[in-house]
Amino acid sequence: MSDKRPIGVFDSGVGGLSILKELHKLLPKENFIFIADQANVPYGEKSQSQLCRLTSNISDFLIKNDAKLIVVACNTATCNSIGFLRKKFAVPFVGTVPAIKTAAEKTRNKCVGIISTPSTSESGYLSDLISDHAQGVKVINMGCFGLENVVEKGDLNSKETELLLKKFLQPIKTAKADAIVLGCTHYPFLKTKIKAKLGSNVKIVDSGKAVAKRTLSILEDSDSLNTEGGNSYYLTTGDSKIFSNVASTLMRKTISAEHINI
Repeated sequence: MSDKRPIGVFDSGVGGLSILKELHKLLPKENFIFIADQANVPYGEKSQSQLCRLTSNISDFLIKNDAKLIVVACNTATCNSIGFLRKKFAVPFVGTVPAIKTAAEKTRNKCVGIISTPSTSESGYLSDLISDHAQGVKVINMGCFGLENVVEKGDLNSKETELLLKKFLQPIKTAKADAIVLGCTHYPFLKTKIKAKLGSNVKIVDSGKAVAKRTLSILEDSDSLNTEGGNSYYLTTGDSKIFSNVASTLMRKTISAEHINI
């Protein structure tokens, strides 16, 4: 039997689209509901209690709309609230965590960088990931205040974006890190610029493919795959026109979103 129920995917804004892009590639027949909580962006500057409340409300909305699985397409929300969500709700959750283990395996000179939101960079969750998976590896951990915001606005080529990247990537470059973890789902949209600043020899690691593979695995194990769908619905708690314009630019296809209150 084909399970036509949608997969819920959410983020503070447009960053989660980088995860949705990988989900589309691996699961083209699935239906998706994507929620951008732009009324509360950026998540990277919220407290843990705030994030638990916001993500709980979104998860409740998705479950009421029959979501069979929820992807938390946000490193900050995952690091701060996924344990809370899994205890509160019965639906399976797939989180997005900085790919520290992968970067530690790829580095040759035992030095990796990680760029993420301030909240993620300071979280105990990230600290544990580094302790568990990067033993013997020097980690340059950069909390990038403001970088999420420029992507959210679609300002990929602005002077502000260039200045922020220079500021946050310089310590990583100085340390001669040969792998960098993109610890925010907004950052893959800056991959080309990051590569240009750090050099072609630096390996860039993000979590999109791993999240998609984990989602596929859970659906296969629970016999919940859809073989007849392929639709995506885009919702935002912010301005639907602004989201649609930025999302269309980032995804390189026309996207139309609806406004919702959660």
